[in-house]
Amino acid sequence: MQTDAYSLILEAIDHGVYRPGDRLVESELAERFGVSRTPIREALQRLETQSLLARDGRSLIVASLDHNQLAELYVVRTELEALAARLAARHATPEEVRVLRDMVEEDRALLGDPGALSRANRRFHKQIHLASHNRFLVQQLDMVHRSMALLALTSLAAEGRDEATLAEHDAIVSAIEARDEAAAGKTLSDHISKAFVTRLKLDSGEIGTV
Repeated sequence: MQTDAYSLILEAIDHGVYRPGDRLVESELAERFGVSRTPIREALQRLETQSLLARDGRSLIVASLDHNQLAELYVVRTELEALAARLAARHATPEEVRVLRDMVEEDRALLGDPGALSRANRRFHKQIHLASHNRFLVQQLDMVHRSMALLALTSLAAEGRDEATLAEHDAIVSAIEARDEAAAGKTLSDHISKAFVTRLKLDSGEIGTV
């Protein structure tokens, strides 16, 4: 049950049920998820080890990222995502490319819904990770994306960012489709960089949300 409890809590953080600064209480989590307190306690310890939870006195709260941590996270994410795109351009099967293309088309129906588009965005990037056919890279990117769950607001909430994101996704898929490794890597790297700049503007209040 430890893995189940861990996954349940992680998913709740990822979906915004628990947000940065929220206190996690063993008894409340056990009741919410219908498991005993022992696997909950083990899951919380694991999440604390991964820096997804932090200590606030005797309590555990969902961690938050300061400006420097956010910048460091995006540096790593940009490099790893670009590598995944390059490898996907080399190794992706025709079926995997078709799935990516279908995702871009289907996600157009989610424009104007930042929450739904954010979840679709994660699925899209995960598909690129898998298409790299490098299990160790997928594991590292999973860790990075777990930390992304600590961000209180998606960059897709910025006005106009949703349409730009889908256009960038379209360009990424086109590069992978063309088996152009350099273009795939650069297009994805630029995509992450633009998302980072948008997030900084959101955090500073420089731009508004939809």
